[in-house]
Amino acid sequence: MSENTKNKSKKFVPKPPQKPGFQLWLIVAAVAVLIGLTWIQQRGATVDITQKRFEDMYTNGDVAKVMIVKNMDRVDVTLSPAALSKEKYKAELESNSNFFNPNGPHYSLQVASSDKFATDFDALEEQRESDQRIGYSVSTEENWSSWFGSFGFLILLFVFFWFMMRRMAGPSGPGGQIFNVGKSKAQLFDAENKVKITFDNVAGLDEAKEEIQEIVEFLKNPSKFTKLGGKIPKGALLVGPPGTGKTLLAKAVAGEAGVPFFTLSGSDFVEMFVGVGAARVRDLFKQAKEKAPCIIFIDEIDAIGRSRGKGQMPGSNDERENTLNSLLVEMDGFGTDTGVIVLAATNRPDVLDSALLRPGRFDRQISIDKPDIVGREAIFKVHLKPIKIAEDIDPKKLAAQTPGFAGAEIANVCNEAALIAARRNKTAVDMQDFQDAVDRVIGGLEKKNKIISPEEKKIVAYHEAGHAVAGWFLEHADPLVKVSIVPRGVAALGYAQYLPKEQFLYQTEQLIDEMCMTLGGRAAEEIIFGKISTGALSDLERITKMAYSMVSVYGMNEKLGNISFYESKSDGYKMTKPYSEATGEMIDQEVHKLIDFAYKRTLELLKERKGELEILAKELLEKEILFQSDLEKLIGKRPFEKETTYQAFTNKKDKVLPEAAAEVKEEVAAETESKTESSSEPEKEEEVTPAVESETKTEK
Repeated sequence: MSENTKNKSKKFVPKPPQKPGFQLWLIVAAVAVLIGLTWIQQRGATVDITQKRFEDMYTNGDVAKVMIVKNMDRVDVTLSPAALSKEKYKAELESNSNFFNPNGPHYSLQVASSDKFATDFDALEEQRESDQRIGYSVSTEENWSSWFGSFGFLILLFVFFWFMMRRMAGPSGPGGQIFNVGKSKAQLFDAENKVKITFDNVAGLDEAKEEIQEIVEFLKNPSKFTKLGGKIPKGALLVGPPGTGKTLLAKAVAGEAGVPFFTLSGSDFVEMFVGVGAARVRDLFKQAKEKAPCIIFIDEIDAIGRSRGKGQMPGSNDERENTLNSLLVEMDGFGTDTGVIVLAATNRPDVLDSALLRPGRFDRQISIDKPDIVGREAIFKVHLKPIKIAEDIDPKKLAAQTPGFAGAEIANVCNEAALIAARRNKTAVDMQDFQDAVDRVIGGLEKKNKIISPEEKKIVAYHEAGHAVAGWFLEHADPLVKVSIVPRGVAALGYAQYLPKEQFLYQTEQLIDEMCMTLGGRAAEEIIFGKISTGALSDLERITKMAYSMVSVYGMNEKLGNISFYESKSDGYKMTKPYSEATGEMIDQEVHKLIDFAYKRTLELLKERKGELEILAKELLEKEILFQSDLEKLIGKRPFEKETTYQAFTNKKDKVLPEAAAEVKEEVAAETESKTESSSEPEKEEEVTPAVESETKTEK
């Protein structure tokens, strides 16, 4: 059984939360409270009286014991058992004493001088019979002020500083680990706490997985590569948009690799203290070298890897640059250890320093783009495994309905579909739940209870119908999937979903058709109502960006020529435009001409198709949601034969039937035998080899 199979068979049991260490200060506080309560309980609480009251009590024979606390100039008085039974004393003591002690003392009086009181008390006793005299005792009492003033303060000060130093040096101290501030914050994954994610959990990234798997295989079996003279790559940089799976791929490496794996973020090196970032880099690589061979993963490396010297004041000390310099030296310097591989991830490779990107530090830059329809199908299959789905769920259809979605967005769609199905009390998640989840992710939360006036609803219906009709009768526009006038999101009163064809190159005619389709809503409002509204804000914003890109970026304007003012590696500190004021004015004029041309074309198209526009708008007002099949019934099929991405993907897979595949395999086998027999003839081998390769590709 392989190691991966063992990992899958083991049930993941989360570790119980660790109890915080028993702090010393809790023990000290508890002991102090216990001593204080004991002292109060033993001494009891006394009632203050005057000397005249004391003399009356003594004369009446109610006093049993007198104690003079000499250093406190206080006299403690204890009553006799007979006096305690009297109501006046009993009520007074119980009402004024929080801790009544029957053994006394019960009363106390402050005197100006303990010696003077002793003399007066002797004179008072001489008036009584000798057998009735009780005498007095003298004692001294240690109070907190005297003890604190002598040596207690020094002891407490020493304990306080010792305790604070332990707290600041501890892992969770409020001082922010002031004595361990230069230590690395990297989290270590090894054989004891291994990551459960493997390459089986990563889909849609076949090329990137192949590159990363090679690094993992090099660590597991280095002799396979070193015997041919190959060297292990020192680093690999994962580059791609957010949500495409860079961190997930790194987790899979941690789960697959049989070596220690350090992971941390680029922001973990940043600290308010000078020199801390560089010290943490050195400590990280020191730990890594002790556990080599191992892998270090730095997520969001652009936090410390920005280009040096940009936006820095003259003579200033940039802590981030010092951290980057330390990282550059550790990755490829005099003391570099080849047993440490550095993986890093970023979605902003344009801001990284060129010294960091060069071979020898990051030998490979692995591009992780948004998946195509095949990749999205594989990602859906991974995320559909833990969900209880209905029989009508087709991952191919889901992949076709989510163009441009990254892996994180697909995971969100699957989770939203499960939540929607649970909200509807269903036993399984069906296709309708997934369609609603896609609408939720693209358009926002559906707000059926939002109050819209009939006039506004009519404007929205004609606006969305204008988009639908314009896109339906434009050859290069994306086919419509769904149009709705149910409010969604924050301010979206209508919503139209299209199914764009996955392509990377666009011609001028295609972009103009897209602009015309986007302007269809504004044009429909002008044709039907003779006035326009603010509902086309997002449409105008989109076509303005598209028109400026066509003129000033893609060189699609005859007057301006084949010129592009786009800087792919801009450092973000550009203060001036790369063209003159006259050229800028020309760009504005050409953009206006382009948008005016697209708008007039859209107006002409919708005037010709006004009947279809009326039909769709009225149907939208009645049903609120229309699908592609509804449009075909209402206004007929599109006059252009154009396969959607889903149709092309499905037809491509259906072309190779099982019988045809068997015939292809037989032909390949026959040609392979022919190649083996004629291997001694170089000319025939050259003729056969391309045929075998082409047939094999067809079979795949």
